[in-house]
Amino acid sequence: MENKPSSSKEIIAYLAEKFPSCFSVSGPAKPLKVGIFQDLAEQLSEDEAVSKTRLRQALRHYTSSWRYLKSVKLGAGRVDLAGEQVAEIDQEQADYAAKTLKESQEKFGNKKGQDNAGKKPYKGDKPANKHQSDSKRKSDAKSKSDKFKAVKGAKRAQPAAKATLKPIESNAISVGAKVNVKVGNSPMAATITEVSGNDISVQLVSGMVVKTQIENIFAE
Repeated sequence: MENKPSSSKEIIAYLAEKFPSCFSVSGPAKPLKVGIFQDLAEQLSEDEAVSKTRLRQALRHYTSSWRYLKSVKLGAGRVDLAGEQVAEIDQEQADYAAKTLKESQEKFGNKKGQDNAGKKPYKGDKPANKHQSDSKRKSDAKSKSDKFKAVKGAKRAQPAAKATLKPIESNAISVGAKVNVKVGNSPMAATITEVSGNDISVQLVSGMVVKTQIENIFAE
């Protein structure tokens, strides 16, 4: 292939061309089978157009898109490369996808609002009565101080409970095993899709594939 796809967008377009019943570049997306990366790696083992690293990055981009997350609903079917339904989305997977979608949309909305605010022309400060301005500043400062004390007190009174994670046995690390994986500070349900030495690839309930180490893997 003369022009190899390099960006995630180009790779997804390439996958949609080779597996049109599974991938798409527009319209409603189909939830992917857990372990789809391993299937792709086997199907494309002799295809020099896409490396495993870029393939994994493209899948992560695809499964974290709003279009894909909207498709992960309770009862929707997960499909394999041939477009055959092999499993159904359960409540936990649907809830996680909805939560991820909401957080992503809120983050984008806040960023857009900040960008728009930064583009507004400066019109200067409005003239105000000095006495009223001083009183307002004092009132605002007191209000912020009270809120800070209230929040600080609440945090001391209600310490966050930490989830107890059970270490996983090394012989339990295998493709298809159901585990909990620590992503950031929170454990998430996942399925092991690839084991390569100390590197372990897992697919979260949203369909997103991430690469991690055994110390971040715990028993379900």
